[in-house]
Amino acid sequence: MKIAIGSDHGGYLLKQDVLVWLEEHDIDFEDYGCYSRESVDYPIYGEKVARAVAAGEADFGIVICTTGIGISIAANKVKGIRCAHCTDPLSAEMTRRHNDANVLALGAGLTGTNLALRMVEVFLNTKFEGSYHQRRVDQVNNIQP
Repeated sequence: MKIAIGSDHGGYLLKQDVLVWLEEHDIDFEDYGCYSRESVDYPIYGEKVARAVAAGEADFGIVICTTGIGISIAANKVKGIRCAHCTDPLSAEMTRRHNDANVLALGAGLTGTNLALRMVEVFLNTKFEGSYHQRRVDQVNNIQP
């Protein structure tokens, strides 16, 4: 499994914690930035991660900004991306099981490190159920901009 990960300055510190967790769990990743707490624009990093996932360069993506909202909106603009902004482990589980989400968005200003790491773990380890959920995912994927 390979993970594409990115954040803006508001998500930088939480991203660093997630990177350590990924290393500790021997999960391959590519960090698409940002690389400091200097102010940057979240759409740039949401798009970079989303494009890597959409191109098959990564299996899943993780995007982080202060609330998780803006960067999730940016990621979802990329065709083939189903980015879910999650605030608890159950939403991280269900978005994988029912929506086949391929990018997880976290809000560093709203979510503590332990909760965020649990959501990452659940998101990466939950399988899509398929079945009738696939029909709905296909419908979402076929929505034209």
